[in-house]
Amino acid sequence: MASNIPQESTSFVGRRAELRQLSSELTQHRLITLTGPGGVGKTRIAVRAARAAAARFPDGVRWAPLWPLQGDQLLVATVCDAVGLADHSARTPVAALCEWLADKDLLLVLDSCEHLVAACRDLVGDLLTAAPGVTVLVTSRQPLDLVGEGITEIGPLPCTGDNDALALFTERAGAAAPELRLTDPLNAEAAALICRRLEGIPLALELAGAQLAHRPLAQVAERLGSRLDALDGTGMPWTPRHRTLRTAIGWSHELCAPLERLLWARLSVFRGTFDVGSAAAVCADGPLTPDVVRTTLAGLAAKSVVSREGNRFRMLDTLREYGRMWLAELDEATVVADRHAEHFVGFGRRAELGWLGPDQVTWYGRVAESYVDLCTALDHLLGSAPARAQELSAAIGFFWTCCGHLHEARDYLERALAAQDAQGSQDAARTRALWALGVAVLLQGELDTAETLGRECARAAREAGDRDATLAAGYLIGLTHLMAGRPLTAHTVAGQVLGPPPDDPFDSAGRLRCHLVRLFALTSLGRFHEARDVATALRHGCVERGEYWSRSYTDYQLALVSLFQDRPAESAGHARAMLAAKRRIGDNFGIALGLDVLAAAVAAQGDGAVAAQVYGSGQAIWRTVGHPQRGTPELRAVREQCERRARAAIGDEAYATVFGRAAEQNPDVLLARILAGDL
Repeated sequence: MASNIPQESTSFVGRRAELRQLSSELTQHRLITLTGPGGVGKTRIAVRAARAAAARFPDGVRWAPLWPLQGDQLLVATVCDAVGLADHSARTPVAALCEWLADKDLLLVLDSCEHLVAACRDLVGDLLTAAPGVTVLVTSRQPLDLVGEGITEIGPLPCTGDNDALALFTERAGAAAPELRLTDPLNAEAAALICRRLEGIPLALELAGAQLAHRPLAQVAERLGSRLDALDGTGMPWTPRHRTLRTAIGWSHELCAPLERLLWARLSVFRGTFDVGSAAAVCADGPLTPDVVRTTLAGLAAKSVVSREGNRFRMLDTLREYGRMWLAELDEATVVADRHAEHFVGFGRRAELGWLGPDQVTWYGRVAESYVDLCTALDHLLGSAPARAQELSAAIGFFWTCCGHLHEARDYLERALAAQDAQGSQDAARTRALWALGVAVLLQGELDTAETLGRECARAAREAGDRDATLAAGYLIGLTHLMAGRPLTAHTVAGQVLGPPPDDPFDSAGRLRCHLVRLFALTSLGRFHEARDVATALRHGCVERGEYWSRSYTDYQLALVSLFQDRPAESAGHARAMLAAKRRIGDNFGIALGLDVLAAAVAAQGDGAVAAQVYGSGQAIWRTVGHPQRGTPELRAVREQCERRARAAIGDEAYATVFGRAAEQNPDVLLARILAGDL
């Protein structure tokens, strides 16, 4: 299992004693919690400690960032994402996670747990019991209070002796004001004074250093001194260090231009990372026009209020908390939350419209990047505008079911449908939501429920005269019949909703999916020549339009047809093409199918060792999906023949060794080799 430790974007200063202590703690305890006030550098220390300890854990280090979460609803889903589990089963997510980690030897880092202490305590307790090889490293402002927890308190950087505080301030000052010479006696004295007044708190030093791009060092020291001498006026019982940090943040806030302060407050509505376009859409109002948002955002980045992560931005928890306080003071919390939610409803509409076309892969990536804020928008809409929640959950449900958020898709769809049904609404959005829910439950293996939802969707579509909804229902019902081993019925259903030929498969997303159902049925029925012709024509259309999801399934069917027609080399080529497409959109279910078919094609060519390796890697992916091996019924014979051929080629013992080793290794490594042409 590969590690996903965050990359560091700035230099790391000091903390040698803390890192030595953590290194020792990680050999003595299975749960270690780094505690300390906000802004003291717990996350940066955890990054360094995890990277240094990675070699001790055969299954790697997995990092789960909890700072974007508003409540504990997405806690387990976030940890599942971190450890590479995209469970498609109907089990509870906690049960699936415990089973997935039971045989792993890894370090799990839960970063920023302070707002979820009770939920994290329960989850970590379950994981430590179920997975004896897992060690958990937590960063939090308070311990989890679990038996056996090792606690390492992180304090500020020292302002005397080695004076790491001054070293950090000097580096950040050099980045903000390269011409400043801190070796000059007066400047050195002012810098040392700033470090002492800020008590060596790293975030406060970062904010002070960023101000040097706009103000002389002496002025920063003077104004900071007067600010710290004054009361902050909140009446809150801050600890001394928390008061110092909060005062430093307040001072940075005062030094921002009025429009920067306004944007800071409005940006606090975002829970995850965000791009410039989303910032402009949500925060533009009054004096903050979209163009002004863009320039003002650059100013906040220069002042270290937001940080850049590629082409996206992030606001640290502590700074977001301050911004949310000011948003409430401005009496804008509700209106900005409404605007945030409405922006993501529009985002969902655009994603749905862009599914069938050259931006399909881009939309899969954008939906993945915006996951936490989409959930935030849905939570808000469920309470304020259930119809909008239904529309948004329907729009993104298909994206989520394909890419590892199946439980969340089902949960939000069920909640949105229930909330809107309570108001007695029966509209097109409800029908689309029923369809998306049906796809989700079908992928969880609940065929009867999926069929019921498909028929309800079809009935609503007929009553409304909604052609697109009729096609969507036909796809769901037909796919359910395919998974149940009824290909002739699936072919009939698809034919009925498509109507007489000729028709344009690319007229709509629903129509294209129904053509795929008919293609799958042709293969299952043994009508291989027809299936090859249909798949080839559909694939050509997908390539012309830059569409990848349907294209991957045409390659999948061509791989199966070629295998059944004794063309194993051709089959392997199509299986590799399928894997390349599925990897681009992050569809583990499709990757697992593709690896199984590729293994069968390689075994049919007589290479038992490579077949065992690919088949074993497929098993590793199937475990992340939570199902033993899924797909239409004819795959059972394909898999059985693959194993027989591979065993016959290299012997049972060699097969078991190669297969077992591959099944326990990181499948991403083998997948990269396959796509690079090495296998």
